[in-house]
Amino acid sequence: MSKQSIFAWPVRVYYESTDAGGVVYHAEYLKFFERARTEWLRSLGFEQTALREQHGIVFVVHSMTLRYLRPAKFDDALMVQTSIVKLGRCAFEFVQEVWRDQEKLVTAHVTVVCVTDAGFKPVSIPETITIKIQEL
Repeated sequence: MSKQSIFAWPVRVYYESTDAGGVVYHAEYLKFFERARTEWLRSLGFEQTALREQHGIVFVVHSMTLRYLRPAKFDDALMVQTSIVKLGRCAFEFVQEVWRDQEKLVTAHVTVVCVTDAGFKPVSIPETITIKIQEL
């Protein structure tokens, strides 16, 4: 990777993602982060369904550490930023952040591993993907 590239994905907070006080449930951020990583991969030209069908691989979350700084609330327009910070043979490491305007709300460090679809055994990330990431 030649430089730090940030992928941004907008998210609107709907009522279903909040408690009775209109505050986003802590677990909803996992969904926001997952959507952003999926759209990041799609923006590179890779669909997860096609990767499973053509290469027999899937990407799974190995670990995630979150830090909640400020609450998001019902009807907020958020931006989920995703940056890949390390690319290994079988894994990616991401930093993801949720922002409301200029205010950072949540930050996450996420490790995603490439595994076989059949047995969930770690396997090398396809070269077509690593090349695309290195071009970022």
